[in-house]
Amino acid sequence: MIGRKMNYKLRITNYEEEKAANGGHCNSVQSKIQNPKSKNERGFSLLELMIAMFIIIILLSVALPTYQRTVQQARETVLKENLFQIRRAIDQYATDKGKPPQSLDDLITGEYLREKPVDPISEKAEWSEIMGEDTSSPDAEQGLKDVKSLAEGEDSEGKKYEDY
Repeated sequence: MIGRKMNYKLRITNYEEEKAANGGHCNSVQSKIQNPKSKNERGFSLLELMIAMFIIIILLSVALPTYQRTVQQARETVLKENLFQIRRAIDQYATDKGKPPQSLDDLITGEYLREKPVDPISEKAEWSEIMGEDTSSPDAEQGLKDVKSLAEGEDSEGKKYEDY
């Protein structure tokens, strides 16, 4: 026991002497034990960076298709809602005025719509206006009967956008 205490005191004394001789720095083994990383060992290795990049790529490959599907379904829902609102405005106009509107612009000037809705699929405010006779009016006048999307392609269920 006495030998251990003396050995410990000897190490402290050697450390303090070396520190005082080197201007506050000690290069002995004990100083390296306290700070195991040298200046050359800081940062990430190339292997660690590559593993992190592969994990990010895998996560993106899973998340990106899900995000795209969600955006497409949202656009389809907005298209259905826009068509529903336009058709409802056509019916209200025909009921109030006793004749069908001649175009979508009549719905806007009559304040049945604030503005011409944008087709979220084609991202344009252009619609296929289907003209026909109004069977509910006594004069059976020609006018706007329905609207369809001008977007090409199919929705997620295989139905064409122009068939909505």
